[in-house]
Amino acid sequence: MWGWLIALLVGGSALSSVKIVQQGNEVLVERLGKYDRKLKPGLNFVIPAYERVAYQETIREKVLDIPPQPCITRDNVSITVDAVVYWRIVDLEKSYYKVQNLQAAMENMVRTQIRAEMGQLELDETFTARSQINEILLRDLDHATDPWGVKVTRVELRDIIPSQAVLESMELQMSAERKKRAAILTSEGERDSAVNSARGKAEAQVLDAEARQKSVVLQAEATQKATVLQAQADRQKQVLQAQAVAEAIKIVQQVLHNDPSAADAGKVLLALGYLDMGATIGKSESSKVMFIDPASIPATLQSMLSMTQKQ
Repeated sequence: MWGWLIALLVGGSALSSVKIVQQGNEVLVERLGKYDRKLKPGLNFVIPAYERVAYQETIREKVLDIPPQPCITRDNVSITVDAVVYWRIVDLEKSYYKVQNLQAAMENMVRTQIRAEMGQLELDETFTARSQINEILLRDLDHATDPWGVKVTRVELRDIIPSQAVLESMELQMSAERKKRAAILTSEGERDSAVNSARGKAEAQVLDAEARQKSVVLQAEATQKATVLQAQADRQKQVLQAQAVAEAIKIVQQVLHNDPSAADAGKVLLALGYLDMGATIGKSESSKVMFIDPASIPATLQSMLSMTQKQ
């Protein structure tokens, strides 16, 4: 019976000496109340009654949720800020022996850092410089928790909420700002419309003036061309008439030269032509008076006849 009892005691001690550590965890072992070693993931053994497991914790990344924290900005505005911190243990021995209640210590430190950073900023800056605040908090917290064997990997401010009075004041300010922007946009639109209208009228007047100028130039060119053409036609007509008269004179000269008896007929023709010229002049619109000496007609005819006879 004593053998069975001893066997049971030995078996129980052997089983209690076996420690299986899961992946992602670490275990601290003390020997006679003093830190001895750290157990890694897998199968490990401890000496019963001589060694004991002092602390077991995960080394995976954790999330620390910081509840809403009242803060005062540099311009004395009351706001409420909450955040979330991502961290993990890199040295389990320091995190256990350097600080008591690690998570509470970290939470208090984060709250203090948030209040300190918010107190250095004005209200408007807290909304626009959130990424810069996150970087500052990350750097400061990582440096402050390094002696505890903790690595802070990320800090994010989630909500920055001003007090109700501040919210109402901000709403009024934003409403006034929106009205101001609307008035500015409206005035700019009216100004642009007036400028465009004036510019359109000016361009229309310029185009109209250019069109009129071009029309006048074209009309002048057309008139000039018509005048030139008319002058050319009149000159050609006069040339043709002169050529016809010259031809007629030549024919009359030949007839008079070949037939002396036709001189009397020539006199008659000249007299008739002289009278027809007078009739034509009398038919013109303007009033004219023509004095003809009947005695001069035979003399003129005689001189013309003598010219023809000489030829």
